[in-house]
Amino acid sequence: MNCCHKREITMHGLIQVAGIIDQAEANLIIEEGADWLGFALRLPAKNEDLSEADAAAIIKAIQPEHKGVIITYLTDADEIAAFCAEMGVGAIQLHGDVTPAELRRLRALTPDLYVLKSLVVKADNIDELSTIVADSAEWVDMFITDSFNPATGAKGATGLVHDWGISAELVRISPRPLMLAGGLNPENVAEAIEQVRPAAVDAHTGLEDPVTRRKDRVKVRTFVAEARAAFARTAPEGARR
Repeated sequence: MNCCHKREITMHGLIQVAGIIDQAEANLIIEEGADWLGFALRLPAKNEDLSEADAAAIIKAIQPEHKGVIITYLTDADEIAAFCAEMGVGAIQLHGDVTPAELRRLRALTPDLYVLKSLVVKADNIDELSTIVADSAEWVDMFITDSFNPATGAKGATGLVHDWGISAELVRISPRPLMLAGGLNPENVAEAIEQVRPAAVDAHTGLEDPVTRRKDRVKVRTFVAEARAAFARTAPEGARR
């Protein structure tokens, strides 16, 4: 294990809400009890929910009590490190095809950056994902499983639920904690936690009003309450956040 890798605190019961669009939405999510807020930026289709300047301002306002997490498809370690410094974040969620070599370089460049690496679940790719875990675990802090949409090719923010059995297997084999994402909502998050036993959960589209596409306060409140209760039921002995 890299001697500079200093984030060995056990994560359990972490709740992230992603796709923040403005300060008002960030305030709502914080008021309803979520821990981390995810900001999707520098995406392939350039369909970000807000500008980088607005995201940086919100991140500055909510930290350090709540962690702002950049969600991106960047793959170059130098670019990732520079972007995190520019945005003032201590955590990055990587959904692109980042190689183990680039993850190692990123760790050397930013030893205190909390790195989440996505594992995009398809119908039959457990062997591929297991290889990514084995090859990348030394350089990341947490994995996040998310859903692939075969119709669009989207890797995350699809609103689709994947096979939780695959995520459960990845929890079993991974030396790093795992965040579960992909189609989670107030109605299914408790069952998902019971089946997968992840360290953390993430929701995005499942918490939005279908008309306004803004986060719905009641959905966020219910999601947090259901997740907290399920995490309490499944907590390993001595687990802490």
